[in-house]
Amino acid sequence: MAEVVQERHKLYEDVMAMTLGTLFVSLGMLIYSKTVLLVGSTAGLSLLLSYVTGYGFGISFFLLNLPFYVLAIKRMGWPFTIRTFVAVGLVAVFSRLTTGWIDISHIDPVYATVIGAGLTGTGLLMLFRHRTGLGGINILALYLQEHWKIRAGYFQLAVDTLIMLGAFFVIPANRLALSILGIVIVNIIIAINHKPGRYMALS
Repeated sequence: MAEVVQERHKLYEDVMAMTLGTLFVSLGMLIYSKTVLLVGSTAGLSLLLSYVTGYGFGISFFLLNLPFYVLAIKRMGWPFTIRTFVAVGLVAVFSRLTTGWIDISHIDPVYATVIGAGLTGTGLLMLFRHRTGLGGINILALYLQEHWKIRAGYFQLAVDTLIMLGAFFVIPANRLALSILGIVIVNIIIAINHKPGRYMALS
């Protein structure tokens, strides 16, 4: 059987994936914040903090991710850590700028759940395939998949369930139910499309 050659991404491919991926996630977060929905992982905690404190999503997201870079450096290496740090910074900046680029006066909560989850899951998939995470639980999930063959999507689904339990007293029950649906959509996108060996290119 012929040996499979792993082709490396070119720099412009990494830059394009990082830019589009973080823009997708930022738009997804804007849609969720407008309808008081939650996602999982560090982004979900950041949205939850923004609902409780009134502070913007971007700054909370950036600060909450800082402790996880130690694990990223030790376990995933400097290249992954640097790309992830840049991606987190871009999401923090884009999430602030997007509010000036788009004015959402009304959006149906069910539609917001589906399209927001679709944008977020697709953005994360772009980043994952270029060996870039969005900090926090994403770093831990990618480490477990690469070293222990635990699916990143399934691991994140378990963590996201715990986050939803913590949000029970913060957001309305109907929004919580829709948030759970959104988390399932995001993680199904990742679990189906980001399997070990399915995508062979490296960054």
